[in-house]
Amino acid sequence: MSKIGVLGAGTWGMALARMLYNSGHKVCVWSALKREVEEFSATRRHPNLPGMEIPAGSAFTGEIAEICKDQDILLFAVPSPFVRSTARSAAPFVKDGQIIVDVAKGIEADTLSTMTQIIADELKNPNVKLVALSGPTHAEEVAKDLPTTIVSACEDQAAAERVQQVFGNTCMRVYTNDDVLGVELCGAMKNIMALASGVALGLGYGDNTKAALITRGMAEITRLGLAMGCKPQTFYGLAGIGDLIVTATSVHSRNNRCGMLLGQGMKPEDAIRE
Repeated sequence: MSKIGVLGAGTWGMALARMLYNSGHKVCVWSALKREVEEFSATRRHPNLPGMEIPAGSAFTGEIAEICKDQDILLFAVPSPFVRSTARSAAPFVKDGQIIVDVAKGIEADTLSTMTQIIADELKNPNVKLVALSGPTHAEEVAKDLPTTIVSACEDQAAAERVQQVFGNTCMRVYTNDDVLGVELCGAMKNIMALASGVALGLGYGDNTKAALITRGMAEITRLGLAMGCKPQTFYGLAGIGDLIVTATSVHSRNNRCGMLLGQGMKPEDAIRE
């Protein structure tokens, strides 16, 4: 059994927290919003994951020090714009030897840093291991224990395999990869093509257009990654083409839906909120 602190009570953080608890781990979830801590503790339900029951044994806290203390693994599941501020708040309480797992996807606009690079910059602790956990994974399906695959990426193979062991179960199959930058680039860049795929759908185009966008989009993402020193096989695997397919085609994809609304003529500020 591992002790795991989950930072972030959104759909992805909560779906993973439930999965990890049901796999026999001790799980505590942190939220910066007091009302979320109170609501989830009382109702054991997440409004955006209908039908999913939060296990009674999993705990909640609004204290950043408590979520970091004595944990084997810290799971960063906050939205990408809040990764830096969360890592900065957690930094004084992170201990040597902890494994930090990031599941947020994105690239910081000002610095062009990936999420694990941002966390490393804020923690300033060379004695923790940073793992990017990414792939074709919708929280809505993980919450239902549907078969899912994901990639544990870390330059330290032992850390990647440790995360593989902890997160793997009968529903979640975890693969390892040492190409952290490639995995994180895929997770961020595929959202652009998912928006484009949605726009095409909103304009009334068909499967031919969608297939072209996905295929040529993956070619562009791959060329960028290779120019940055990433490994080509990363882009043809789960973190690359796998994540792109699910994000550009799924009914669960917010990026795909946002693009569709844009294609139908909705203003960007309105499409984002839908």
